[in-house]
Amino acid sequence: MKVFSLEGKKILITGASSGIGAKIAIMAAEFGACVTLTGRSMEKLNIVRNHMKANEHDLFPMDLTNEESILQLSSSGHKFDGVVYNAGVIDYTPVKFINQAKFNKIFDINFTAIVLLNGLFIKNKRLNKNASLVFVSSVSSQLGVQGTALYAASKAALNAYARITASELAIQGIRSNSISPGIVKTGTHIGDDVTNLAVHESKYPLGYGTPEDIGHLVIYMLSNASRWMTGTDIKIDGGYSLHS
Repeated sequence: MKVFSLEGKKILITGASSGIGAKIAIMAAEFGACVTLTGRSMEKLNIVRNHMKANEHDLFPMDLTNEESILQLSSSGHKFDGVVYNAGVIDYTPVKFINQAKFNKIFDINFTAIVLLNGLFIKNKRLNKNASLVFVSSVSSQLGVQGTALYAASKAALNAYARITASELAIQGIRSNSISPGIVKTGTHIGDDVTNLAVHESKYPLGYGTPEDIGHLVIYMLSNASRWMTGTDIKIDGGYSLHS
């Protein structure tokens, strides 16, 4: 058996309607997986599916912060060999401007919804033995970039949660790891100043990443090739953190 193959595996990807999540879905299908794609927009999910290698792929439009949607997805008849928790939002708010509403918005999407959904998958026995969980975090969780307090804190919490999950599920052979990307070119610029983006990219020894760069790592983590890896966070940032 090819250890990097996803043939016969059923994979769920949150935030699969665009960017990194969409590319992971397309690549997972290329490696043979049957993919369940979740996202807010059915129209965008259909566009992604149209780019995927033919297989039995499912679309599940949902708002991750909606408790009813989470309950519906977690109690469906599907059992998964892998879950990629990719959905999330970026935020730039100086510490002095953080308020309860902003805190709830960022943590509800980046942390709370993932914890609740993953917990229900486990409770409802929706994960097959030897499944792989991949939590998409951020290198920001390990840095001290100004204005990223809420975003970085939510991702740091996600890293800790992934490690504890690994400890609790190892007895079932289920792996739980996180990845921490740097800036990835997804077609949507962070901010409007292209000049500043170019200057910032010069701080990345290998330049900004692409969705394919993240996809390759996720495919490895979903495959049997990573069967002996759990409780780990993998930094993938083009060398940016070499300066920290």
